[in-house]
Amino acid sequence: MTVELLPEQSDIPTPRMLSWARNSTIYRLQRQMLTEKQLSDAIARKAKEKFEGISPDQIKALVELAVKFGYDNRALDDVAYAEIATRSSVRSGRSRRAIAQRLAIKGIDRETASVALEATDDLYAAVVFARKRAFGPFRRGDLDDKRKGKELSAFARGGFGFELGKLVFEMSPDEADEILSVQPMF
Repeated sequence: MTVELLPEQSDIPTPRMLSWARNSTIYRLQRQMLTEKQLSDAIARKAKEKFEGISPDQIKALVELAVKFGYDNRALDDVAYAEIATRSSVRSGRSRRAIAQRLAIKGIDRETASVALEATDDLYAAVVFARKRAFGPFRRGDLDDKRKGKELSAFARGGFGFELGKLVFEMSPDEADEILSVQPMF
């Protein structure tokens, strides 16, 4: 009876693996801006799929190589990602609370997120939110109790406080347009 020995797993990635990690990093960072966590997760997930029998140490080494390569080429920057995502989110009507939660999910640390959120204007975002949903000053139909409850609930689900939601809800169209005419300073 012969016993077949399995090849011993190495914790050092092969040259093919290293080349793949570098090329995969280039491909991902060319297509869209990613956080360090997003890049790490993507490289680890794809390495498991691509290389049969890859060890956890090899995966870790590939992830470290990808992240280092991204930073060395200035294509990976969590601070810039947080600032850009925050500006975009405010312009699309997301509350400060919703933006912070979204940044945390993307892997941005709390300190970086709070710096990016410092200059946000929840009033501006709430007015944009109301305009997108045709609420408050942008309402087209008549207001009844059911619609009032629906609108105020939507503000709360969007992460805006009750007082802010009520303020926007009761604004005149001219007041809302004035707020929207002033570009946020961030």
